[in-house]
Amino acid sequence: SDLNQFMPFSVIIWDPSIGIDLGFFTIRYYSLMYLIAFSLGWYIMKYIFKKEGVKLEKLDALFIYMILGTLIGARLGHVIFYQPELFKEDFFSVFLPMQFVPTIKFTGFQGLASHGAAIGILIAMYLYSKKKLHKPMLWIMDRIVIPVASGGVFIRLGNFINSEIVGKPSDAPWAVKFVQQSAGYGPVVPRHPAQLYEAFGYVLVFVILWYSYTRTQKRNQRGFIFGLFLILLFLVRFIIEFFKEAQVEERGDWLLNTGQLLSIPFILVGIYLMFHSYKKFNPQKA
Repeated sequence: SDLNQFMPFSVIIWDPSIGIDLGFFTIRYYSLMYLIAFSLGWYIMKYIFKKEGVKLEKLDALFIYMILGTLIGARLGHVIFYQPELFKEDFFSVFLPMQFVPTIKFTGFQGLASHGAAIGILIAMYLYSKKKLHKPMLWIMDRIVIPVASGGVFIRLGNFINSEIVGKPSDAPWAVKFVQQSAGYGPVVPRHPAQLYEAFGYVLVFVILWYSYTRTQKRNQRGFIFGLFLILLFLVRFIIEFFKEAQVEERGDWLLNTGQLLSIPFILVGIYLMFHSYKKFNPQKA
């Protein structure tokens, strides 16, 4: 169909403000989504720590490790996987919320990859489990992935607000015109709201993980919930990639795009963890 021939009532026009203007400072909605994600995650882990008799003072350290692991991993993951030229063209923008070339300006933290965040969280939780928690790494991973799944919902809502990671052109009645989309995505035409598809998928992942933790004994099968998370979350990511525009233009004609190729190893690790979790099962705790 001709994507330029739409009736006005059949297209959602998306042209939001960038944030809440306080006069002297603007609170960006994307940053606000991250704040909500981390705050909700803190309350979820507080519930889990209380339920399992873990001292709550260990929660503050967990929060710091998670923030650093998520943001550093997500940023480096984006640059390495999608925009490696930044290391040469604007090196300091890789690590700071600033653009230095061609002009200096504050940009906020933009360009964050979920696969990089996953790697960053793994490293952070390894260090946290050894230095602060003094429990096996899989113990904390089986629990931290629950708030991670809920946080993914808000991050994708932030992407939708920012008109980034847009979907492919579509003639669906719920297609969205992202007025503020980057010029790199081409003409402004109705597109799949792929960010909302993915956010909804993460809601389902969170519900399944929460049920597995609170209503079953799977939390005592070390590695099971973590493995389930890897399979479900990256399967959602793999499927939604079919509706997204390629984030790296020259890879748009690949059979599988970068996001899908990076998802496959995580899914395979998840399958391995689930099938081997019975070896860690302690029936005395069931």
